[in-house]
Amino acid sequence: MKKFLNNIRSAENPIPLNKQIINTICILFIGIILGTFSKFLDTMPTNELPFIFEFLDMRNFLGRFAIWLLIALSISIYSNSSIRASINVFVFFVGMVTSYYLYSKFVAGFFPRSYAMIWVTFTVISPILAFICWYARGKSKLAFMLSATILAVLFNTTFVHVGSYFEMRSILELITFLFAIVFLKRKAIKDTMVMLALSVGIAFALDFVVPFHFG
Repeated sequence: MKKFLNNIRSAENPIPLNKQIINTICILFIGIILGTFSKFLDTMPTNELPFIFEFLDMRNFLGRFAIWLLIALSISIYSNSSIRASINVFVFFVGMVTSYYLYSKFVAGFFPRSYAMIWVTFTVISPILAFICWYARGKSKLAFMLSATILAVLFNTTFVHVGSYFEMRSILELITFLFAIVFLKRKAIKDTMVMLALSVGIAFALDFVVPFHFG
């Protein structure tokens, strides 16, 4: 544990306060833009969307968890401290969720309360999850296990597996999962492969203990 904490502390690189504020504001606006864009696609008739959007089923992809988990992960691990990771991820989800449901209520004319509460709850706990995820960038065994667990969650957003049934949700989810591997990869290819194999085992184990799927 001491070695793990030393690895984490060495990764913290203080940046000027004004730059921190600017970065957080930018993340907020990115969240607002992506939330608005996602809801805009959701309200557009399928035949009016560009062919590539329809072919890739972009609308439903943005309505699922995988891409938002990946964005949160990238914001978290590339923040300069665990506290900054918590702040930045929380701000991102506040912007994304608020803009999505404001657009839904005042532009689209409906407000799916039960579904909104899922995202509100996720937004509330996102700072805690981001704080934990930031530690995955460490070099200890604990950081290694954390990275494998994160990949396991993303594995379950990418693939549907029940008994002998196994299917990929979409090519976009697969790309999302591959990006997560790149973000969390270790220096040695062997270590990355072990982490990936471990994540698959954890993913299947999670199916038995977590009834809710982030697909």
